[in-house]
Amino acid sequence: MAPMASTKSVSEQRADLDKAPEDVAAMFDVVAPRYDITNDLLSLGMVFVWRKATRRALDLGQGDLVLDVAAGTGTSSAHLQKTGATVIALDLSEGMIEVGRSRHPDIEFVLGSATDLPFDNDTFDAVTISYGIRNIDDVPRALAEFYRVTRPGGRLVICEFSKPNDIVKPPYDLYMNQVAPLIAKVASPAGAAYDYLSESIDDWYDQKTLGLLMQRAGWRHVAYRNQTFGAVAIHRGFKPGSRPHSEPQADLATNLTADLSMGRQTGRKIFVS
Repeated sequence: MAPMASTKSVSEQRADLDKAPEDVAAMFDVVAPRYDITNDLLSLGMVFVWRKATRRALDLGQGDLVLDVAAGTGTSSAHLQKTGATVIALDLSEGMIEVGRSRHPDIEFVLGSATDLPFDNDTFDAVTISYGIRNIDDVPRALAEFYRVTRPGGRLVICEFSKPNDIVKPPYDLYMNQVAPLIAKVASPAGAAYDYLSESIDDWYDQKTLGLLMQRAGWRHVAYRNQTFGAVAIHRGFKPGSRPHSEPQADLATNLTADLSMGRQTGRKIFVS
């Protein structure tokens, strides 16, 4: 059933921290036309760096089938498709999907919820979600759904805002709470939606807690790597089973119960002990 239409004006439309799916969908419906340009501006261009790091963590091969959850307008999906993988873009917002289909007619878009995925068990070689998991009202259930639809040996990669280190936290907080909302109000007619952005980031889990939630959902070899001093973190985990060619050896994956810190980079295998 499609969410009920909101009575709020475009400038007032936003979700609250209870993250009711109909409110989240309505918020993204109104930001959809200028979503990508606003993100580029708010991230000061770093979104391009984080997108490349996410693709590297997925380590996709020709013919892999990938589910991009909370794919929005399909910008991330199009980037992943350059690897030769087939990408299915799923989103809760009809407005985002409408924009995405017009921009990326070669990508299959599906309207659906991360907590009730409309796919069979063991369908995808990889599942990924960027800047979307903190908008889900039931994160453990979503992680379980990602696990269900991933094939044995497949992987989950999450790119999400996280907790920056103590050195950069004061200027980061100043930017997110005072500067970013001003930029958003200029760049997008739905400025109130970006007040939710800073609130939802403040309310979100730290790196270790998200990793533990992944483990509890069944994911193994869970590890993360900070981006931009921890402002963003990329988490990765694997579903037990036959290992694909791209899975690192056991000694290259940080075991969350022992240590979640990330070490040096080795080639494309960025998750190392």
